[in-house]
Amino acid sequence: MARMISRRRFIRISAAAAGLAVVPVGQMAKANTKLFTWRGTMLGATATMQIHHFDQREAERLIILACAQAHRLERLFSLYRNDSALVELNRTGILVDPAAEFVELLTISRRYAELTGGLFDPTVQPLWQLYADHFSQSAADPGGPPRAEVKAALDRVGYRRLSVDRNRIVMPRGMAVTLNGIAQGYVTDKIVELLRAQGLDHSLIDMGETRAIGTRPDGGPWEVGIADPDVVGKTAAILPIADRAVSTSGGYGFQFDAQGRFNHLFDPLTGGCASRYRSVTTVATNATAADALSTAFSVMDEAQIRPMLSEAGIERVHLIDTKGNTSQLVV
Repeated sequence: MARMISRRRFIRISAAAAGLAVVPVGQMAKANTKLFTWRGTMLGATATMQIHHFDQREAERLIILACAQAHRLERLFSLYRNDSALVELNRTGILVDPAAEFVELLTISRRYAELTGGLFDPTVQPLWQLYADHFSQSAADPGGPPRAEVKAALDRVGYRRLSVDRNRIVMPRGMAVTLNGIAQGYVTDKIVELLRAQGLDHSLIDMGETRAIGTRPDGGPWEVGIADPDVVGKTAAILPIADRAVSTSGGYGFQFDAQGRFNHLFDPLTGGCASRYRSVTTVATNATAADALSTAFSVMDEAQIRPMLSEAGIERVHLIDTKGNTSQLVV
């Protein structure tokens, strides 16, 4: 099979550091504000928190609190934990008395599915399994799975057949849900809500997607770099953000085949893989919207994307096409 999944780690955050460190920053450092940086793993991706605080013990307490919240949500949404609520739903087709966050995220997912005409669909997991099984064969056809098998997988895709309420979640046997296109943004938002409630005004949170709390302590914007899809370690653009979220989707994040023709971003209507852009970056007021819509926009042309921005809560879209050309759509 192709290289291991990198779980859509396309955004590099400026000044990120490993471990829990104390680093003075900007003008506020003169007033004893310090930067506490945590790095770990969440939902299979590298996660970071950059928290500015006057008190080290309080900052460490907040990091522990945030990590506990994130790990609790991971136990709901992860496809990589056998004990997660999502894995149980996919295994049995039913989840009784689901957690409130699980119901909320599936409800949000269905709303984005409706908004995008089905181009964001949390039930595309059968397509992932089809492509993974096909390209894991030693003599896999480089042209991809046979059309009949793609059609059979598509017959098991369709968010409208997913029944969601606070008492139970039900879907037909054979269907399967993935929240990989939205859960990281949702977890990021929940951590931001928690830290805001604890009084934080200046922090940068990345639980797979990036969201800023306020500005940097010196009043300047945070800088989020969009990775160059073709050159590892190179930045294609820098986005200044304050109180905003950023998400990037690109087929290069995981490719099933060595040629890179087939990737993890599926068109739920055709069963094919996204090929229109090298990467799609969205800027929004919250990470859930940024995450879901960067996924959906990957299979949409600019004429489809543009009228959707206001309704979707997306303020800006940064596109890099297959030739490396960049363009921006702004509300």
